Amino acid sequence: MKHFFTILLSLLSLYLSAGIIQPVHWSVSEAQQTDSLLSFTLTADIDDGWHLYSTSLPPDGPKPTAFSVEGIGNLTVTPVKGNQITAYDENFLTEISYFLDEAAWQLQVPLSAVKGDSVLGCVEYMACDDNSCIPPTVWNFTVTIPSSQSSLAAPDSAHNLLWLFIMGLLGGFLAIFTPCVWPIIPMTVSFFMKRNDSRKAVKDAVLYGLSIIVIYVALGLLVTLIFGASALNDISTNAIVNLFFFALLVVFALSFFGAFEITLPASWSTRLDNKARSASGILSILLMAFTLVIVSFSCTGPIIGTLLVEAAGKALLAPAVGMLGFAIALALPFSLFAMFPRWMRRMPKSGGWMDSFKVVLAFLELALSLKFFSVADLAYGWHLLDREVFLSLWIVIFALLGFYLLGLFRFRHEEKPEGISVFRFLLAVISLSFAIYMVPGLWGAPLKSISAFAPPVSTQDWVVNNHTSQAAAPHTLSLNQTAGYEEALQQARQSGKPLLLDFSGYGCVNCRKMEAKVLSDESVQNALADYIVITLIVDDKTRLAEPVTVTENGRERLLKTVGDYNSYLQRSRFSANAQPYYVRLSPDGRQIGSAYSYNENITEFLKWLQQ
Repeated sequence: MKHFFTILLSLLSLYLSAGIIQPVHWSVSEAQQTDSLLSFTLTADIDDGWHLYSTSLPPDGPKPTAFSVEGIGNLTVTPVKGNQITAYDENFLTEISYFLDEAAWQLQVPLSAVKGDSVLGCVEYMACDDNSCIPPTVWNFTVTIPSSQSSLAAPDSAHNLLWLFIMGLLGGFLAIFTPCVWPIIPMTVSFFMKRNDSRKAVKDAVLYGLSIIVIYVALGLLVTLIFGASALNDISTNAIVNLFFFALLVVFALSFFGAFEITLPASWSTRLDNKARSASGILSILLMAFTLVIVSFSCTGPIIGTLLVEAAGKALLAPAVGMLGFAIALALPFSLFAMFPRWMRRMPKSGGWMDSFKVVLAFLELALSLKFFSVADLAYGWHLLDREVFLSLWIVIFALLGFYLLGLFRFRHEEKPEGISVFRFLLAVISLSFAIYMVPGLWGAPLKSISAFAPPVSTQDWVVNNHTSQAAAPHTLSLNQTAGYEEALQQARQSGKPLLLDFSGYGCVNCRKMEAKVLSDESVQNALADYIVITLIVDDKTRLAEPVTVTENGRERLLKTVGDYNSYLQRSRFSANAQPYYVRLSPDGRQIGSAYSYNENITEFLKWLQQ
């Protein structure tokens, strides 16, 4: 009874004098999976002068530290860090064990007992200093299951890599038909075929193609090494970087239009060519491949630049995978024509069609550049490129492309066409039809096929039918900056409804796809009516009224923008940093079931909502 009143008075003095204090700061590691177990580590960072009680204490002692995981009874807890001190405590009249500075425990749960894509748990603990104690406190945590165990929220990293590889292949095939590459194919293949040994000629041509692949894959890896994985992940949502890429693609487009030519110094290719002639064996072939890369840069540079921009923000090896696809397509004709030299007789001769091909690419580069400007515009709230402005520019660009393909105008550096081919006519029909298809979007039509590129309907000022505009994002609450999450949670408590957090980003292509194809679906909208829903933008550059200081990975960070705050919330609370990412919370703030990421299957999303 004596120590009971002692602790009670110390708690009362603590709250009256200093308010609520949190001297113990918890963090949870990523989950590691073995054959039958899922393990993760909980780490406690203890303020100076305070001590955290152990997990094993006498019955008449203070509250021991205790761990629990929702739905799992057979939990294995093993201390892995911390110097445990055992000393006699006069308040409790017994020996008490506690930790100073830092402590960590590894938790293991059987995989057979895990349901969904995450594990929910909590730690209940008590801490004291020489004068006072905090009452028993609960810290909730969520651990995401490794992707191999995920059932509903299937990761899209493999999908991204496959898509980038396909984009690389398409980019490589496009590069083949440019004036910088096409004429080099017969010249290079002829060089190999002039040798006496035809088998060795084919072998050298194949090695030449492999050298091209090695060079471009190395370029992709170099980009990753220079920028780093985290920087590449930030590129897709960084407004300044997106403005840079916008300007870069515009410059490339102007170059393809014929305003000027982007070339590397001629001395580079000359030196490499001389070294290739003087060298022998594999080295000479590798130097020849380097010469091709440099000579063709004025045509391949814009395509490679676009591909690397698309790779930014994807998986760690995304630039290398994209370059692999590009290099395979670019190297393929050199090897194939060496194996089957008769095919070269059927190759179209170089001519004005190559200049036309570059102009078509210029129109596409110009259209793509607007996507990157749109990301910066949305992030900073400039409203310079709202949806109707974006669509107007795309309509004009693709209409002009159609007129160009029909031969209604040409640029100064081009020869006058003598009629148009059937293929060119069909491309003109496609381009003009696409321009007409976008026209209803000026009045609020959803245009789901380009939702990943165009700004959201919520940015549109001119909408004929309000129902159309609301269909795109009626689920989103208009809440105030950092108070958004807290206000939404408060509304959930007041209404008794669960809360759905939609972590999104202005530069997130998959977020736009989910909004257009899943969240705007009528059946999904009806299901979302049972939730309090808020969209938290992780790349919103709006300044906070006051910066927020947080501790992450043992270091203090200053959160200056709304996006910083929302991104930190997602990382610290839900151990995730990819978007889109959907989390359901009960009215009291506890996570319900697993999280849900990018998956355009409406049935699966409804099933997840109704669990």
